[in-house]
Amino acid sequence: MKAIAIDDEPMALEVVRSHAAKVPFLELVACFTDAFKALEYLQNEPVDLLFLDIKMPDITGLEFVTSLQKRPLVIFTTAYTEHAVTSFELDAIDYLLKPFSLARFVKACNKAQELLQLRSQAVAPKDYLFLKTGYEQVKVHYEEILYLEAAGNYVTFVLDDKKLLTRMTIGEVCELLPSEQFMRVHRSYIVAKDKIEKIERHQVRIKGHDVPVGASYMQALPSQL
Repeated sequence: MKAIAIDDEPMALEVVRSHAAKVPFLELVACFTDAFKALEYLQNEPVDLLFLDIKMPDITGLEFVTSLQKRPLVIFTTAYTEHAVTSFELDAIDYLLKPFSLARFVKACNKAQELLQLRSQAVAPKDYLFLKTGYEQVKVHYEEILYLEAAGNYVTFVLDDKKLLTRMTIGEVCELLPSEQFMRVHRSYIVAKDKIEKIERHQVRIKGHDVPVGASYMQALPSQL
């Protein structure tokens, strides 16, 4: 798994470099104190994972991520807690609060590796996925799904006749589901586009269910259907 790190503090980059050297499946190929040099690098080199500070001069880490057309997986590294919610709305893999331990760093890297493996398995077009629920793997066809609701590290798949709970984050689910059939409408909800019956002020109606729509998603909603 190839990664780069961006932080305006050289000492913070040294910590990432030291931790990365101890993770056998991780190759830290470059470090940058200048975010714009990192942007140029990303335009020319394939990268799987990005370690990114949030508070930097000229451009924040959040702004940096939203500027990328093709995004690697992102792990934010920061000394501040107030951007955690926004970072996960951008589907960050993890949010490492400085100073972070090697164990915490490895945990975040493991999550990134697992998601990359899921992505590689999902390359071939399919009309279904398998969900791990308890000790079982349940086959679910995309056409059965009405919407999904996330709570922490769990996601509930709401189908016509039942609900299935699986241990995944909403960001991981976004990576698995085809974007032409599903869209995120809230930091905690994904809906099946063709199941939407009505768009209201702060929600959509899907077969008797009212699903909330976040303010940042509402404006783009009609154009994506």
